[in-house]
Amino acid sequence: MIAIVDYRAGNLTSVANAFDFLGIENAVTSDPETILRADKVVFPGVGAAKSAMENLRAAGLVETLKRVVELGKPMLGICLGSQIVLDSSEEDGGVECLGLIPGKAVRFASEPGLAIPQMGWNQVKTAGTPHYVFDGIPDGTNFYFVHSYYPSPANPEHAIAKTTYGSQTFACALCAGNLVVTQFHPEKSGEAGLRLLKNFATK
Repeated sequence: MIAIVDYRAGNLTSVANAFDFLGIENAVTSDPETILRADKVVFPGVGAAKSAMENLRAAGLVETLKRVVELGKPMLGICLGSQIVLDSSEEDGGVECLGLIPGKAVRFASEPGLAIPQMGWNQVKTAGTPHYVFDGIPDGTNFYFVHSYYPSPANPEHAIAKTTYGSQTFACALCAGNLVVTQFHPEKSGEAGLRLLKNFATK
């Protein structure tokens, strides 16, 4: 069973619907025991880093997520979930985050003609040997993005895929041990996104 972490950060229904479509058992939950019993964990989210961290603390889920990583349980972070796994975020004047992957979330730099947030499809290029979540997905496939901030890992080797927006190339997927995160939304990315979710759930 896959536990989809509910910390009032939105986007839960579309993630659950994607797993339902794939025929993969899942549960949207904020219960720490259910999360720790699950075979795998999905940590989605849309919104702001500060309120997300406040919600996680209020629900008692900060230590739960750290424990998931300590146990070696596979965990997939999506969108906001790819940012607040880092040490900090520049959003809201600076926010202390989970510290599961060294680094911080940074805002796109302004440049002429560049809309912020990025909203829409963009090309994802894998770095080096593709991670198993990209199995069967051609390099350069388009995925769906909605964001103003992006992950900037302290260790470049944690970046497993990159995307360019305007003149800025950024890490759009990271991996550290059992934790893999994507800035893009696989649950909104059609066939390729479903393949990525299936790879995570079944490999």
